[in-house]
Amino acid sequence: MSLLSEKLGKYQEPQYYKAKGVYPYFREIDSHQGTEVMMSGKKVLMFGSNAYTGLTYDQRIIDASIEATKKYGTGCAGSRLLNGTLDIHVQLEKELAAFLGKDEALCFSTGFTVNEGVIPQLVGRGDYIICDDRDHASIVDGRRLSFATQLKYKHNDMEALEKELKKCEPNAIKLIVVDGVFSMEGDLANLPEIIRLKKKYNACVYVDEAHGIGVFGKQGRGVCDYFGVTDEVDLIMGTFSKSLASLGGFVASESAIINALRHSARSYIFQASSTPAATAATLEALHIIQNEPERQEKLWEITNYALEKFRDAGFEIGDTQSPIIPLYVRDTYKTFAVTKLAFDEGIFINPVIPPACAPQDTLVRVALMATHTKEQIDFAVDHLLKCFRSLDIIQ
Repeated sequence: MSLLSEKLGKYQEPQYYKAKGVYPYFREIDSHQGTEVMMSGKKVLMFGSNAYTGLTYDQRIIDASIEATKKYGTGCAGSRLLNGTLDIHVQLEKELAAFLGKDEALCFSTGFTVNEGVIPQLVGRGDYIICDDRDHASIVDGRRLSFATQLKYKHNDMEALEKELKKCEPNAIKLIVVDGVFSMEGDLANLPEIIRLKKKYNACVYVDEAHGIGVFGKQGRGVCDYFGVTDEVDLIMGTFSKSLASLGGFVASESAIINALRHSARSYIFQASSTPAATAATLEALHIIQNEPERQEKLWEITNYALEKFRDAGFEIGDTQSPIIPLYVRDTYKTFAVTKLAFDEGIFINPVIPPACAPQDTLVRVALMATHTKEQIDFAVDHLLKCFRSLDIIQ
């Protein structure tokens, strides 16, 4: 056995939970991801998907993806910088920029690599990155790659943010990076106050709209639009793997910033470009969410209904203001156990444990789609309540 094998072989946590019969990961799905999925021949209600608009099996998107594959092939075999730029990549970037009210946009092959590649190029030695302590892992990895001084503030605590801003050199670049919608807890960044502090301390603001696009704002433009601060936000990032029913990500900003990133962001210039199928699917989804406002309206109708039902049933759901509903468990083993019990009842939910949350904040995450029904919500609340009570999470 090599030293590497010996070291990594000591990692036995998955085996522990497998032996207990509650290991919750890598569960195989045999169908498309609608509100119901097939798993090992069993029909299960899907409350673990980030497809908020419910578009992942829309025939128009499937057809657009197929036609793009027929025209361009299955891949580009190179980076955007070199041989991997298609006309539909450029079209998507132009339409995203217009949609978000920014000069230009830049598309990446995954959302994670947007934050991983962009953040280190924005700030360097002598500058500052200031993050909410519940920012997404991709933001954490992006800031770790930067040579800037890294500061954190307590989640959504604006006094704590101001204290960090006061530590910074007045003439240095100060980049505040924050999730618009926090992906595990479902609450929103206090963008109006963040913008006030930006102006007071001459900072810049970068907002991750991964869970905001398609959900908040006019025609699903996101939390920045919802709060009316788009013009004051320096960079807006988003993903295609959620409301836009595909795979990839983007950053949108003013032309000077995008020009620099286009030639320096390592996960852009050294990564193979997005497939024709994924790009065409994103374009079609973007058109649909702009032309079908009733889809967003339905999402909020079902979200408001579910929030009320979960609260009335006695679940602890925190400060969520979105289709992401955390059901707090506050114990790792019970988090896995309730996930297993829920699955046995025909409900797919996702467990959230460290490092995705603090050890005392473990939870199961319910995510809603515009295509969910009130009957499905009622079923989920009733059966999850049974599961929580059986483990004494709710008395």
